[in-house]
Amino acid sequence: MDLKPKAKLRSDPAGAALTGNTVTLTCNTSSTGWDFYWYKNTLDSEIKMTRTHSYSMKIDSVSDGGQYWCRAGRGEPVYYTQYSDELTLNVTESPKAVVTAWPDEHVFKGETVTLRCDIKWRGHTEWTYRWQIEQTDQDNHYNQYNQHKNTVSRCSAQELKISRVEVFQSGKYSCTGQMNTQISQRSDAVALTVSSDEAQAAVRVSPQPWLTEGHSVTLICEVPGSSTGWTFSWFRDADHLSDSSRGAGGSYTLSPAALQHTGVYTCRAERGEPAYSSQNSSAQPLWVTGVSASVRLVLRPSRSQHFSSDSLSLSCDSAGWTVRRYTHTNTQDCSAQTGSTCGIQSLSTSDTGVYWCESESGEKRHPLNITVHDGAVILESSADPVIEGETLTLHCLHRSTNSSILTADFYKDGSLIQNQTGEMRIPTVSKSDEGFYYCKTERGESPHSWISVRASDSPAQISACKIVVFLLAVCPYLSATVVLLYKIYKARVQSSEEESQSRGLNFSLHNMFNI
Repeated sequence: MDLKPKAKLRSDPAGAALTGNTVTLTCNTSSTGWDFYWYKNTLDSEIKMTRTHSYSMKIDSVSDGGQYWCRAGRGEPVYYTQYSDELTLNVTESPKAVVTAWPDEHVFKGETVTLRCDIKWRGHTEWTYRWQIEQTDQDNHYNQYNQHKNTVSRCSAQELKISRVEVFQSGKYSCTGQMNTQISQRSDAVALTVSSDEAQAAVRVSPQPWLTEGHSVTLICEVPGSSTGWTFSWFRDADHLSDSSRGAGGSYTLSPAALQHTGVYTCRAERGEPAYSSQNSSAQPLWVTGVSASVRLVLRPSRSQHFSSDSLSLSCDSAGWTVRRYTHTNTQDCSAQTGSTCGIQSLSTSDTGVYWCESESGEKRHPLNITVHDGAVILESSADPVIEGETLTLHCLHRSTNSSILTADFYKDGSLIQNQTGEMRIPTVSKSDEGFYYCKTERGESPHSWISVRASDSPAQISACKIVVFLLAVCPYLSATVVLLYKIYKARVQSSEEESQSRGLNFSLHNMFNI
């Protein structure tokens, strides 16, 4: 042949290559018996010589991209072909897949779970997906798990949907994406945990389940161990609340609370598609009493915390009313009831709860929280709300002496407010002093007690509105008096001028009003 042959260079895959993948360069000639020489970026630097016409490279980084050439040679001395045309190899960082679980990574037996694999790279969506699962714990469902593993590995869809998930389907799920021969980086594993129990809603109240009408209270519904994707329904006395959607986010607030809000509240959680519902929560009683309750519950000793084994007397100060209580289990009459008085000779922690006076018709009055503690230290504080402007005094009591401890630290809402003292005093209580209080000594820590502050309704405090009303009421009389005095004054001045002309006398205004 008259012309020197020219090698032809191509790459597989053609176009951009992703790190972590393999690219094969192929150098073709029109005849056989050649060795092949490879060059990168310059024709002066030979990077490889191969006996075959292909050269496979593992792309470790973006720097593996660049300009490539090849040529072939044979014989002794070596006869070379012409260089191939330049081939530009573009290398980009391989995208990393991301796995998300919906509605959550922690789910309950029977829920529907959707795992999704997302790969963001230059807007490309032409990926084929590969799923992988690694079991986190070996259990008694080994065969079922292996069947599930095979099902997962065969899935090539972007979403992996598991209906009515079971415990053996717990595991670490990951994915990769493939586009032509290029493979993405494997995602971080998402640990899917399937609880063997059904979801159980739980309800709590803040700040306390007994309050005076006009104040605010918030009921909070949650699913312990899981916080994602739930909506909530609310019930009072087993009836679905018409405005239940107001508490769909988990918080149902009554502001201001009214007497008709008194009742037993429960909640239920729901999430997913199809919808999965939790079991109903346990009951949470809520008491709302009138501003000026006609019946009071009297405690002896008069405090909210008591030591176990101590005695406690509770009585309603009006005939026809009995003491009732709600403890951890249910609502019941107070034990050892005599008329309107209940006597508990030896308290136990099971006596902790809310106590109130109830009439034969079911009216409830003056609920008080009682805490029975089997530890060594309690906080001495009134069970009744403190009136604004009054003095709040707290002591830390020890079981052995039932007297005040001389060195104690006092806390409000978890923050230290006074330390190494026998008592804590707030001379003029305000609404900002409301909160959870407890004390701590070297002998132990007391339970936490909510101390509420109520506005004063003392008759000595006269509002500005009442003053204005009073002034408006007496204003006509004041006006008539002023007019009358002015006429008297004018007549006296005229008379004085006449007398001064005849007698030469002057009368002052002071003298005029003292005639």
